[in-house]
Amino acid sequence: VQLQASGGGSVQPGGSLRLSCAASGFTLAYYAIGWFRQAPGKEREWVACISSKDRATYYTDSVEGRFTVARANAENTVYLQMDSLKPEDTAVYYCAAGLSDPKPSHPQFNSYDFWGQGTQVTVSS
Repeated sequence: VQLQASGGGSVQPGGSLRLSCAASGFTLAYYAIGWFRQAPGKEREWVACISSKDRATYYTDSVEGRFTVARANAENTVYLQMDSLKPEDTAVYYCAAGLSDPKPSHPQFNSYDFWGQGTQVTVSS
């Protein structure tokens, strides 16, 4: 069982990146997927998540309208499309998979069973 985030890189402010969260050994369609990030010297921060049952998506306020999380079940992958990137988006991004779906009232507190290694995103001019 393995989960891997990839697709990070360096972009200028206003640019875009698409992160991938790919699984091996289990089927992502049955799991809620969360995206988190951790900037240097800061605590890990919840960014977004998508439910397994109805593909409902949730975002932290700072990325709402700029980031989009979507499933590609045929590829056993979940994507995080990041547009209009800002320097404050610079961080290591992680994906996680959990059998419980996020609750609409507090999606940031959903629990996750598997965590992948992170991918670095750097936004700088």
